[in-house]
Amino acid sequence: MTKVTAGITMSVDGYIAGPDDGPGTGLGVGGERLHYWVFGGPWTYDAPPEGGAAGEDQAWLESVMAGLGAVVTGRWTYEAADRWGGTNPAGVPCFVVTHRPDEQPDGAGFTFVDGVEKAVALAKEAAGAGHVNVMGGADVIRQALDAGLVDELTIIVAPVVLGAGKRLFDGFTRSVQLQHLGVRQSSHATFIDYRVLPA
Repeated sequence: MTKVTAGITMSVDGYIAGPDDGPGTGLGVGGERLHYWVFGGPWTYDAPPEGGAAGEDQAWLESVMAGLGAVVTGRWTYEAADRWGGTNPAGVPCFVVTHRPDEQPDGAGFTFVDGVEKAVALAKEAAGAGHVNVMGGADVIRQALDAGLVDELTIIVAPVVLGAGKRLFDGFTRSVQLQHLGVRQSSHATFIDYRVLPA
């Protein structure tokens, strides 16, 4: 059975993006601080990162990439990342959840899908023996959790308080039982892995 994982970075006060995130502004005001762990230290949108993850940060990334068969992401994340320059960054099939699937881009390894359940089903089929990662944004992860589609959840906590922005669990009302699987820590982040237990 294909495993479905989900993972997202948030601030200590629960924000996955700063204020005014979106196309042209990325993770919003101050939001790039959430992803210092990805790039090996401080960076800004005005001074793009030059480094990469190292140590525990790199080890976690490698654990996610090992056996990765497909990715599910949201349209907002896709657009906020400037469509990753038109090139699929994961190197595996990427399914973008959108209410406008007719805007499917040509080539580039992205498939637009209307609805998270359909996107996860297609991703599982495409993943073969690999696993599926639901990479966000927050709304897509909430929908996948609410539909009971996620087997493992990783919350990556960046050592920053944003004070405002977009929260991971805003509007989420379902009770979900988690089992702690492990933790990694670096100077840039704490990675907390959970198994999502059946309802």
